[in-house]
Formats: sequence, C-alpha cells, structure tokens
Amino acid sequence: MKRSMFLALAMAAAFTTGLAQTPKDKFNTPNPKSPPRQTSVTINGKEVWIAYHAPSVRSRTIFGAAGALHPNGSNWRLGADQATFLHTDADLDIGGVSIPAGEYTLFVALNEGKWELIVNKQTGQWGIKRGGVANFDPANNAGTAPLSLRRSPSLVEELKIELTHAGGNKAKLEIAWEHANATVGIVVK
Repeated sequence: MKRSMFLALAMAAAFTTGLAQTPKDKFNTPNPKSPPRQTSVTINGKEVWIAYHAPSVRSRTIFGAAGALHPNGSNWRLGADQATFLHTDADLDIGGVSIPAGEYTLFVALNEGKWELIVNKQTGQWGIKRGGVANFDPANNAGTAPLSLRRSPSLVEELKIELTHAGGNKAKLEIAWEHANATVGIVVK
C-alpha cells in the first residue's frame, strides 16, 4: 500500500514537473547518440533561439538518393527526437517569409539541390511518425523559405545548427551535417 502511494506521488510530481518545464528545458533530456543542443542570437534586445537534438553521421549516408537516411524528396525533422524548436521574441523575416513572434517547429524539405526551411506553428510533437515520415501538418505551416545549399568540403560528423549575428538587425541560420551546408538570412523586425 505504501509503495503504491509512493509511486502515485512520484508519478504526479514527475508529471507536474514536466508541465512546468519550458520548451528549452524539455530538450535537455539525455540521449548519448543525439545530445541536446541550443543556439541563440540576441538582436536589439530580442532573443531568437533554437533547441534541437544533434545526431551523428556514424558511417551512414545521410542525404541523397534512395537508401540515404534522409532521401531527396522527403521532409526532414531537422534533428533527432523531438521536433526542432524555434522561439522568437521578435517578428522575423526568414528568407522573405514573415514569421510573427512566438514558438514554432522547424523541418526541411529535401528537394534535390533545392532545400526549403519549413516553419510550422505546431509545437511539442515528436519529430517523426511511426513510419518515419516528418510529423507535421502542412496546414499549420507559417511558411517555407528557400535555403542556400552548398557542399561542405569536409565531413561534419554531428549536426550543427547555428544562429549568428550578421550586423544591424540581421542574423544568419546555418545548418551543417554530413557534406551539406544550408543557410538562410533572418531579419529581426
């Protein structure tokens, strides 16, 4: 009886603690194969940050034709585990797409040689469905922005997403993994 009561109280405390966590905190769950990472930039006192899990190549083919982990023509959750999370204190222009201040998830449409960043209004979802398809509803897309794509000269073993200040009210989002390097400009309004 005491053990059941203790377990019930422990579960209730864990559930309550989970509800009190911010999205940033939720990405601090340990996963040795895809550790949590964050990147942020503050421009004119407004913070923009991204939380994600960073998988490694581990001798796999990540992008490309059939047989790749993320083949051409698919949508990628931009990371591992939970859907990659974007928070912005300011309205943004991401590659020509207006994104109001708020919280979003990020995905990438992997069209051969022409990638697009997908900014989706739904948050809190796991990054993929059971069949391996990216877990987002296109009806909730805030917009898609073209990414400038180039081949990295050397292998980038662990996924790296980086926000950097680009002068004035501008920032740059860079995504690098395997031999892919994708960037898009951001204007903080």
